[in-house]
Amino acid sequence: MGGSEHSPVTAIGANPARHHDAPSFADLDKCVHCGLCLNACPTYRELGVEMDSPRGRIYQMAQVASGQMEMGPAYLEHIDLCLACRGCETACPSGVPYGRLIEAARTEIEASIKRPLRERMLRRFIFGRVLPSRGWMKTLGALLYLYQASGLRAITEGSGLLRLFGKMGRVAPLAPAAEVPFFFDQIGKTYPAEGEKRFRVALLAGCIANVFFARLNEATVRVLQKNGCEVVIPREQTCCGALHVHAGERDHARGLARKNIDALLPGDYDAILTNAAGCGSTLKEYDELLESDEGYAEKAKQFVARMRDVTEFLASIELNPEMKPVEALVTYQDSCHLLHGQKVKNAPRELLSAIPGVRLKELPQTEVCCGSAGIYNIVHDEIAASLLESKMAMVNLTGATIVATANPGCMLQLRAGVERHGKGQRVVHVVELLDESYK
Repeated sequence: MGGSEHSPVTAIGANPARHHDAPSFADLDKCVHCGLCLNACPTYRELGVEMDSPRGRIYQMAQVASGQMEMGPAYLEHIDLCLACRGCETACPSGVPYGRLIEAARTEIEASIKRPLRERMLRRFIFGRVLPSRGWMKTLGALLYLYQASGLRAITEGSGLLRLFGKMGRVAPLAPAAEVPFFFDQIGKTYPAEGEKRFRVALLAGCIANVFFARLNEATVRVLQKNGCEVVIPREQTCCGALHVHAGERDHARGLARKNIDALLPGDYDAILTNAAGCGSTLKEYDELLESDEGYAEKAKQFVARMRDVTEFLASIELNPEMKPVEALVTYQDSCHLLHGQKVKNAPRELLSAIPGVRLKELPQTEVCCGSAGIYNIVHDEIAASLLESKMAMVNLTGATIVATANPGCMLQLRAGVERHGKGQRVVHVVELLDESYK
Protein backbone atom coordinates (compact mmCIF):
# COMPACT_ATOMS: atom_id res chain seq x y z
CA MET A 1 0.00 0.00 0.00
CA GLY A 2 1.34 3.39 -0.94
CA GLY A 3 2.04 6.06 1.62
CA SER A 4 -0.50 8.68 2.65
CA GLU A 5 -0.22 12.42 2.30
CA HIS A 6 0.46 14.26 5.54
CA SER A 7 0.81 17.94 6.36
CA PRO A 8 3.92 19.00 8.26
CA VAL A 9 3.34 19.88 11.89
CA THR A 10 5.42 21.42 14.63
CA ALA A 11 6.11 18.60 17.12
CA ILE A 12 6.49 19.27 20.81
CA GLY A 13 9.11 17.72 23.03
CA ALA A 14 8.72 14.69 25.23
CA ASN A 15 6.83 14.75 28.53
CA PRO A 16 4.58 17.79 27.89
CA ALA A 17 1.94 18.99 30.33
CA ARG A 18 -0.94 16.66 29.56
CA HIS A 19 -4.18 18.01 28.12
CA HIS A 20 -7.31 17.43 30.22
CA ASP A 21 -8.75 15.31 27.40
CA ALA A 22 -5.62 13.16 26.98
CA PRO A 23 -5.96 9.35 27.09
CA SER A 24 -6.34 8.30 30.73
CA PHE A 25 -3.92 5.88 32.35
CA ALA A 26 -6.90 3.88 33.62
CA ASP A 27 -8.10 3.26 30.06
CA LEU A 28 -4.60 2.61 28.73
CA ASP A 29 -3.89 0.07 31.48
CA LYS A 30 -6.86 -2.06 30.43
CA CYS A 31 -4.95 -3.24 27.35
CA VAL A 32 -3.07 -6.48 28.10
CA HIS A 33 -1.47 -6.53 24.61
CA CYS A 34 -2.94 -9.95 23.80
CA GLY A 35 -3.20 -9.17 20.09
CA LEU A 36 -6.77 -10.42 19.57
CA CYS A 37 -7.56 -7.00 18.10
CA LEU A 38 -5.09 -7.34 15.23
CA ASN A 39 -7.26 -9.22 12.77
CA ALA A 40 -10.21 -6.95 13.58
CA CYS A 41 -8.23 -3.84 12.61
CA PRO A 42 -8.60 -2.74 8.97
CA THR A 43 -5.34 -0.78 8.87
CA TYR A 44 -3.36 -3.67 10.34
CA ARG A 45 -4.96 -6.04 7.81
CA GLU A 46 -3.96 -3.66 5.01
CA LEU A 47 -0.51 -2.56 6.17
CA GLY A 48 0.69 -5.37 8.45
CA VAL A 49 2.43 -2.81 10.68
CA GLU A 50 2.26 -3.32 14.45
CA MET A 51 2.20 0.41 15.14
CA ASP A 52 -0.90 0.65 12.93
CA SER A 53 -2.81 -1.85 15.05
CA PRO A 54 -4.93 -0.99 18.12
CA ARG A 55 -2.36 -2.65 20.38
CA GLY A 56 0.45 -0.72 18.74
CA ARG A 57 -1.36 2.61 18.94
CA ILE A 58 -2.23 2.08 22.60
CA TYR A 59 1.45 1.31 23.30
CA GLN A 60 2.40 4.61 21.64
CA MET A 61 -0.26 6.52 23.57
CA ALA A 62 1.12 5.09 26.82
CA GLN A 63 4.67 6.03 25.84
CA VAL A 64 3.59 9.60 25.10
CA ALA A 65 1.57 9.78 28.33
CA SER A 66 4.55 8.67 30.41
CA GLY A 67 6.96 11.02 28.64
CA GLN A 68 9.04 8.22 27.13
CA MET A 69 8.10 9.17 23.57
CA GLU A 70 7.64 12.54 21.96
CA MET A 71 4.51 13.52 20.07
CA GLY A 72 6.41 13.58 16.79
CA PRO A 73 5.46 13.03 13.13
CA ALA A 74 5.58 9.21 13.36
CA TYR A 75 3.13 9.18 16.27
CA LEU A 76 0.82 11.61 14.51
CA GLU A 77 0.82 9.48 11.36
CA HIS A 78 -0.04 6.24 13.17
CA ILE A 79 -2.87 7.88 15.10
CA ASP A 80 -4.18 9.59 11.97
CA LEU A 81 -4.24 6.35 9.98
CA CYS A 82 -6.77 4.79 12.37
CA LEU A 83 -10.31 4.60 10.92
CA ALA A 84 -11.78 4.73 14.45
CA CYS A 85 -14.14 1.94 13.32
CA ARG A 86 -13.96 0.40 16.81
CA GLY A 87 -13.89 -3.14 15.46
CA CYS A 88 -11.19 -3.81 18.02
CA GLU A 89 -13.66 -3.09 20.82
CA THR A 90 -15.85 -5.97 19.71
CA ALA A 91 -12.82 -8.29 19.53
CA CYS A 92 -11.25 -7.18 22.83
CA PRO A 93 -11.75 -9.53 25.81
CA SER A 94 -10.54 -6.88 28.27
CA GLY A 95 -13.09 -4.19 27.47
CA VAL A 96 -10.58 -1.60 26.32
CA PRO A 97 -12.54 1.58 25.36
CA TYR A 98 -10.48 2.11 22.23
CA GLY A 99 -12.89 4.60 20.67
CA ARG A 100 -12.51 6.86 23.69
CA LEU A 101 -8.74 6.45 23.59
CA ILE A 102 -8.28 7.32 19.92
CA GLU A 103 -10.58 10.35 20.23
CA ALA A 104 -8.68 11.50 23.32
CA ALA A 105 -5.33 11.05 21.57
CA ARG A 106 -6.49 13.16 18.64
CA THR A 107 -7.81 15.84 20.97
CA GLU A 108 -4.46 15.96 22.76
CA ILE A 109 -2.68 16.23 19.42
CA GLU A 110 -4.84 19.16 18.30
CA ALA A 111 -4.14 20.93 21.60
CA SER A 112 -0.39 20.30 21.39
CA ILE A 113 0.70 20.89 17.80
CA LYS A 114 0.57 23.82 15.45
CA ARG A 115 -0.76 22.93 12.02
CA PRO A 116 0.09 25.01 8.93
CA LEU A 117 -1.99 28.18 8.59
CA ARG A 118 -3.94 26.91 5.56
CA GLU A 119 -4.92 23.72 7.37
CA ARG A 120 -5.88 25.62 10.53
CA MET A 121 -8.10 27.96 8.51
CA LEU A 122 -9.77 25.05 6.68
CA ARG A 123 -10.50 23.18 9.91
CA ARG A 124 -11.86 26.33 11.52
CA PHE A 125 -14.12 26.96 8.52
CA ILE A 126 -15.49 23.40 8.29
CA PHE A 127 -15.86 22.58 11.98
CA GLY A 128 -16.59 26.05 13.29
CA ARG A 129 -18.74 27.52 10.55
CA VAL A 130 -20.07 25.09 7.95
CA LEU A 131 -21.25 22.03 9.89
CA PRO A 132 -23.12 23.92 12.66
CA SER A 133 -24.68 26.46 10.25
CA ARG A 134 -27.83 25.83 8.19
CA GLY A 135 -27.07 28.97 6.21
CA TRP A 136 -23.63 27.76 5.15
CA MET A 137 -24.94 24.27 4.44
CA LYS A 138 -27.74 25.67 2.25
CA THR A 139 -25.32 27.90 0.36
CA LEU A 140 -22.76 25.19 -0.32
CA GLY A 141 -25.52 22.70 -1.14
CA ALA A 142 -27.05 25.11 -3.66
CA LEU A 143 -23.67 25.67 -5.33
CA LEU A 144 -23.10 21.94 -5.59
CA TYR A 145 -26.57 21.41 -7.00
CA LEU A 146 -25.91 24.03 -9.70
CA TYR A 147 -22.64 22.26 -10.49
CA GLN A 148 -24.58 19.02 -10.93
CA ALA A 149 -27.65 20.39 -12.72
CA SER A 150 -25.61 22.41 -15.19
CA GLY A 151 -23.87 19.26 -16.40
CA LEU A 152 -20.46 20.57 -15.35
CA ARG A 153 -19.91 17.69 -12.93
CA ALA A 154 -20.66 15.06 -15.57
CA ILE A 155 -18.43 16.81 -18.10
CA THR A 156 -15.55 17.29 -15.64
CA GLU A 157 -15.60 13.72 -14.35
CA GLY A 158 -16.24 12.21 -17.77
CA SER A 159 -13.40 14.08 -19.45
CA GLY A 160 -10.76 12.56 -17.20
CA LEU A 161 -9.47 16.07 -16.48
CA LEU A 162 -9.61 15.47 -12.73
CA ARG A 163 -6.95 12.78 -13.04
CA LEU A 164 -4.45 15.58 -13.54
CA PHE A 165 -5.14 16.75 -9.99
CA GLY A 166 -4.00 13.59 -8.19
CA LYS A 167 -5.99 12.91 -5.05
CA MET A 168 -8.73 15.37 -6.03
CA GLY A 169 -9.40 13.34 -9.13
CA ARG A 170 -9.44 10.08 -7.19
CA VAL A 171 -11.91 11.21 -4.54
CA ALA A 172 -14.19 13.37 -6.72
CA PRO A 173 -16.53 10.45 -7.55
CA LEU A 174 -17.17 10.04 -3.81
CA ALA A 175 -18.82 13.46 -3.60
CA PRO A 176 -22.52 13.00 -2.81
CA ALA A 177 -25.27 14.47 -4.93
CA ALA A 178 -27.22 17.39 -3.49
CA GLU A 179 -30.88 16.41 -3.21
CA VAL A 180 -33.43 19.15 -3.81
CA PRO A 181 -35.57 20.18 -2.13
CA PHE A 182 -33.29 20.17 0.90
CA PHE A 183 -34.69 18.94 4.21
CA PHE A 184 -34.06 22.21 6.07
CA ASP A 185 -37.63 23.41 5.55
CA GLN A 186 -38.93 20.40 7.50
CA ILE A 187 -36.95 21.33 10.61
CA GLY A 188 -39.30 22.79 13.21
CA LYS A 189 -42.32 20.82 11.98
CA THR A 190 -44.37 18.09 13.62
CA TYR A 191 -45.79 15.19 11.61
CA PRO A 192 -48.83 13.34 12.96
CA ALA A 193 -48.96 9.59 13.40
CA GLU A 194 -50.96 7.59 10.90
CA GLY A 195 -53.78 5.82 12.68
CA GLU A 196 -53.55 5.49 16.44
CA LYS A 197 -50.79 7.54 18.02
CA ARG A 198 -48.54 5.17 19.94
CA PHE A 199 -45.35 7.17 20.41
CA ARG A 200 -44.03 10.72 20.31
CA VAL A 201 -40.48 10.85 18.99
CA ALA A 202 -37.93 13.50 18.05
CA LEU A 203 -35.83 13.14 14.92
CA LEU A 204 -32.33 14.56 14.67
CA ALA A 205 -32.06 15.54 11.02
CA GLY A 206 -28.29 15.98 11.09
CA CYS A 207 -26.31 18.63 9.22
CA ILE A 208 -24.89 17.22 5.98
CA ALA A 209 -27.89 14.88 5.67
CA ASN A 210 -30.25 17.81 5.14
CA VAL A 211 -28.52 18.46 1.81
CA PHE A 212 -27.27 15.08 0.66
CA PHE A 213 -29.76 12.67 2.25
CA ALA A 214 -32.96 14.69 2.24
CA ARG A 215 -34.92 11.79 0.73
CA LEU A 216 -33.65 9.44 3.45
CA ASN A 217 -34.85 11.85 6.13
CA GLU A 218 -38.26 12.04 4.45
CA ALA A 219 -38.46 8.25 4.23
CA THR A 220 -37.58 8.03 7.93
CA VAL A 221 -40.44 10.35 8.85
CA ARG A 222 -42.92 8.35 6.73
CA VAL A 223 -41.90 4.99 8.20
CA LEU A 224 -42.21 6.34 11.73
CA GLN A 225 -45.64 7.79 10.93
CA LYS A 226 -46.74 4.42 9.52
CA ASN A 227 -45.80 2.90 12.86
CA GLY A 228 -47.92 5.17 15.00
CA CYS A 229 -45.30 7.81 15.77
CA GLU A 230 -45.89 11.52 16.03
CA VAL A 231 -42.59 12.84 14.66
CA VAL A 232 -41.20 16.14 15.94
CA ILE A 233 -38.19 17.71 14.24
CA PRO A 234 -37.05 20.30 16.82
CA ARG A 235 -36.10 23.66 15.36
CA GLU A 236 -33.14 24.44 17.61
CA GLN A 237 -31.26 21.20 16.93
CA THR A 238 -27.81 21.37 15.38
CA CYS A 239 -24.92 19.20 14.15
CA CYS A 240 -24.30 16.29 16.55
CA GLY A 241 -20.54 16.90 16.73
CA ALA A 242 -19.46 13.42 15.59
CA LEU A 243 -17.02 14.68 12.96
CA HIS A 244 -15.64 17.16 15.47
CA VAL A 245 -14.99 14.43 18.04
CA HIS A 246 -13.33 12.15 15.49
CA ALA A 247 -11.05 15.01 14.39
CA GLY A 248 -9.97 15.98 17.90
CA GLU A 249 -12.19 19.07 18.09
CA ARG A 250 -13.73 17.95 21.37
CA ASP A 251 -14.49 21.38 22.83
CA HIS A 252 -16.43 22.33 19.69
CA ALA A 253 -18.36 19.07 20.03
CA ARG A 254 -19.24 19.91 23.63
CA GLY A 255 -20.81 23.18 22.55
CA LEU A 256 -22.93 21.37 19.97
CA ALA A 257 -23.90 18.71 22.50
CA ARG A 258 -25.19 21.37 24.91
CA LYS A 259 -27.30 22.94 22.16
CA ASN A 260 -28.85 19.60 21.23
CA ILE A 261 -29.57 18.74 24.85
CA ASP A 262 -31.26 22.12 25.35
CA ALA A 263 -33.25 21.64 22.13
CA LEU A 264 -34.44 18.08 22.72
CA LEU A 265 -34.39 17.15 26.39
CA PRO A 266 -37.33 19.39 27.47
CA GLY A 267 -39.63 17.66 24.97
CA ASP A 268 -41.79 14.85 26.26
CA TYR A 269 -40.39 12.29 23.81
CA ASP A 270 -40.55 8.53 24.10
CA ALA A 271 -37.32 8.42 22.12
CA ILE A 272 -34.82 10.68 20.36
CA LEU A 273 -33.89 9.15 17.02
CA THR A 274 -31.24 9.34 14.33
CA ASN A 275 -30.92 7.46 11.04
CA ALA A 276 -27.15 7.97 10.91
CA ALA A 277 -25.18 5.37 12.87
CA GLY A 278 -22.05 7.52 12.94
CA CYS A 279 -23.98 10.37 14.54
CA GLY A 280 -25.78 8.02 16.90
CA SER A 281 -22.56 6.67 18.34
CA THR A 282 -21.50 10.17 19.42
CA LEU A 283 -25.01 11.17 20.54
CA LYS A 284 -25.11 8.12 22.82
CA GLU A 285 -21.82 9.22 24.37
CA TYR A 286 -22.82 12.77 25.27
CA ASP A 287 -22.62 11.68 28.91
CA GLU A 288 -18.91 10.93 28.49
CA LEU A 289 -18.35 14.12 26.51
CA LEU A 290 -19.95 16.26 29.24
CA GLU A 291 -19.10 14.22 32.34
CA SER A 292 -17.06 17.08 33.82
CA ASP A 293 -19.66 19.75 33.03
CA GLU A 294 -21.57 20.44 36.26
CA GLY A 295 -24.42 22.10 34.39
CA TYR A 296 -24.90 19.36 31.81
CA ALA A 297 -23.55 16.07 33.17
CA GLU A 298 -26.92 14.91 34.53
CA LYS A 299 -28.83 16.32 31.55
CA ALA A 300 -26.51 14.41 29.23
CA LYS A 301 -27.30 11.14 31.02
CA GLN A 302 -31.03 11.80 30.60
CA PHE A 303 -30.50 12.59 26.91
CA VAL A 304 -28.51 9.40 26.31
CA ALA A 305 -31.20 7.33 28.06
CA ARG A 306 -33.69 8.38 25.34
CA MET A 307 -31.28 8.20 22.38
CA ARG A 308 -31.89 5.40 19.83
CA ASP A 309 -30.87 4.51 16.32
CA VAL A 310 -34.02 4.43 14.19
CA THR A 311 -33.53 0.73 13.36
CA GLU A 312 -33.06 -0.03 17.04
CA PHE A 313 -36.29 1.79 17.92
CA LEU A 314 -38.39 0.24 15.14
CA ALA A 315 -37.21 -3.26 15.99
CA SER A 316 -38.22 -2.70 19.62
CA ILE A 317 -41.88 -1.92 18.88
CA GLU A 318 -44.66 -3.90 17.27
CA LEU A 319 -44.07 -3.18 13.59
CA ASN A 320 -46.96 -2.24 11.33
CA PRO A 321 -47.38 -5.38 9.19
CA GLU A 322 -49.23 -3.69 6.30
CA MET A 323 -46.33 -3.94 3.86
CA LYS A 324 -46.22 -4.84 0.19
CA PRO A 325 -43.62 -7.32 -1.08
CA VAL A 326 -40.18 -6.18 -2.15
CA GLU A 327 -38.94 -9.17 -4.13
CA ALA A 328 -35.15 -9.04 -3.82
CA LEU A 329 -32.08 -10.81 -2.52
CA VAL A 330 -30.63 -8.37 0.02
CA THR A 331 -27.34 -8.35 1.88
CA TYR A 332 -26.60 -6.12 4.86
CA GLN A 333 -23.35 -4.29 5.57
CA ASP A 334 -22.98 -3.48 9.26
CA SER A 335 -22.16 0.13 9.95
CA CYS A 336 -19.11 0.13 12.22
CA HIS A 337 -20.54 2.71 14.58
CA LEU A 338 -23.81 0.82 14.89
CA LEU A 339 -22.27 -2.63 15.36
CA HIS A 340 -19.07 -1.83 17.25
CA GLY A 341 -19.88 1.59 18.71
CA GLN A 342 -23.53 1.07 19.72
CA LYS A 343 -23.53 -2.75 19.90
CA VAL A 344 -26.65 -2.94 17.70
CA LYS A 345 -26.49 -6.00 15.45
CA ASN A 346 -29.85 -7.74 15.21
CA ALA A 347 -32.24 -4.80 14.81
CA PRO A 348 -31.50 -3.96 11.15
CA ARG A 349 -31.63 -7.65 10.21
CA GLU A 350 -34.97 -8.09 11.99
CA LEU A 351 -36.44 -5.17 10.04
CA LEU A 352 -35.17 -6.46 6.70
CA SER A 353 -36.49 -9.93 7.46
CA ALA A 354 -39.90 -8.45 8.27
CA ILE A 355 -40.30 -7.05 4.74
CA PRO A 356 -42.33 -9.47 2.57
CA GLY A 357 -40.36 -10.79 -0.38
CA VAL A 358 -36.94 -9.91 1.01
CA ARG A 359 -34.48 -12.79 1.15
CA LEU A 360 -31.63 -11.80 3.45
CA LYS A 361 -28.17 -13.18 2.66
CA GLU A 362 -25.45 -12.61 5.25
CA LEU A 363 -22.42 -10.73 3.97
CA PRO A 364 -19.05 -12.40 4.65
CA GLN A 365 -16.77 -10.20 6.79
CA THR A 366 -19.59 -7.72 7.34
CA GLU A 367 -17.93 -6.61 10.58
CA VAL A 368 -14.94 -5.17 8.66
CA CYS A 369 -15.08 -1.46 7.79
CA CYS A 370 -15.96 -0.50 4.21
CA GLY A 371 -13.43 2.35 4.34
CA SER A 372 -15.80 5.30 4.70
CA ALA A 373 -15.14 6.34 8.33
CA GLY A 374 -16.28 9.95 8.17
CA ILE A 375 -13.79 11.70 5.87
CA TYR A 376 -11.20 8.92 5.98
CA ASN A 377 -11.98 7.90 2.39
CA ILE A 378 -10.91 11.40 1.34
CA VAL A 379 -7.91 11.89 3.61
CA HIS A 380 -6.53 8.36 3.17
CA ASP A 381 -8.13 7.41 -0.10
CA GLU A 382 -5.70 4.64 -1.06
CA ILE A 383 -6.31 2.55 2.06
CA ALA A 384 -10.05 3.28 1.87
CA ALA A 385 -10.12 2.20 -1.78
CA SER A 386 -8.40 -1.07 -0.97
CA LEU A 387 -10.86 -1.79 1.85
CA LEU A 388 -13.74 -0.98 -0.48
CA GLU A 389 -12.47 -3.32 -3.18
CA SER A 390 -12.32 -6.17 -0.66
CA LYS A 391 -15.78 -5.31 0.61
CA MET A 392 -17.27 -5.36 -2.88
CA ALA A 393 -15.70 -8.75 -3.58
CA MET A 394 -17.70 -10.07 -0.61
CA VAL A 395 -20.86 -8.27 -1.79
CA ASN A 396 -20.53 -9.80 -5.26
CA LEU A 397 -20.17 -13.26 -3.73
CA THR A 398 -23.62 -13.00 -2.13
CA GLY A 399 -25.37 -12.49 -5.45
CA ALA A 400 -27.53 -9.81 -3.80
CA THR A 401 -29.15 -7.15 -5.95
CA ILE A 402 -29.61 -4.77 -3.01
CA VAL A 403 -27.03 -3.76 -0.40
CA ALA A 404 -28.61 -2.33 2.74
CA THR A 405 -26.83 -0.47 5.51
CA ALA A 406 -27.70 1.93 8.33
CA ASN A 407 -25.40 4.92 7.85
CA PRO A 408 -25.26 7.61 5.13
CA GLY A 409 -21.45 7.58 5.00
CA CYS A 410 -21.46 3.84 4.35
CA MET A 411 -24.07 4.36 1.62
CA LEU A 412 -21.79 6.80 -0.22
CA GLN A 413 -18.81 4.49 0.03
CA LEU A 414 -20.75 1.42 -1.08
CA ARG A 415 -22.28 3.29 -4.02
CA ALA A 416 -18.78 4.19 -5.15
CA GLY A 417 -17.87 0.53 -4.67
CA VAL A 418 -20.72 -0.61 -6.91
CA GLU A 419 -19.60 1.88 -9.55
CA ARG A 420 -16.00 0.64 -9.46
CA HIS A 421 -16.29 -3.06 -8.65
CA GLY A 422 -19.94 -4.03 -8.42
CA LYS A 423 -22.57 -5.69 -10.56
CA GLY A 424 -25.20 -2.98 -10.63
CA GLN A 425 -26.41 -3.48 -7.05
CA ARG A 426 -28.65 -0.87 -5.47
CA VAL A 427 -27.45 0.62 -2.16
CA VAL A 428 -30.13 1.70 0.31
CA HIS A 429 -30.67 2.49 3.96
CA VAL A 430 -32.72 -0.11 5.84
CA VAL A 431 -35.41 2.52 6.44
CA GLU A 432 -35.63 3.30 2.71
CA LEU A 433 -36.44 -0.33 1.97
CA LEU A 434 -39.13 -0.28 4.66
CA ASP A 435 -40.51 2.90 3.10
CA GLU A 436 -40.73 1.21 -0.30
CA SER A 437 -42.66 -1.65 1.24
CA TYR A 438 -45.09 0.65 3.02
CA LYS A 439 -45.74 2.56 -0.20
